[in-house]
Amino acid sequence: MARVTVEDCVDKVENRFELVMLASQRARDITSGASETVERDNDKNPVIALREIADETIELEAVKSTLIQGLQKQQAFSEVDEDAPEFDAIGPEAALIGVEAVNEAEANEAGIDIQDAATELPGDNDE
Repeated sequence: MARVTVEDCVDKVENRFELVMLASQRARDITSGASETVERDNDKNPVIALREIADETIELEAVKSTLIQGLQKQQAFSEVDEDAPEFDAIGPEAALIGVEAVNEAEANEAGIDIQDAATELPGDNDE
């Protein structure tokens, strides 16, 4: 086949930047083992990808969705279960800090040292 140019493909994909992204994704797919829809003719994968786009032998929406999936760093947003309990993402350290803060406040009210607060808080006596 004759040399493929960007002008051959711009009719199919109007945005040149999107064309480059789609062709590069299709070339990666071919490298990964996807079947080619045009004859190889001793061409490299990017040229084959451009020829496939120019000849409209591939579905561009499928290539686009594969490209988007490959670029996503996080999973797609899922619905939040409103019945599920809410948890703070702070961790167990926050619970300990909260206990210490309460103990410090109680120790200040009782007029005792914070180190002794765990053992000498008013109302905690077993007597």
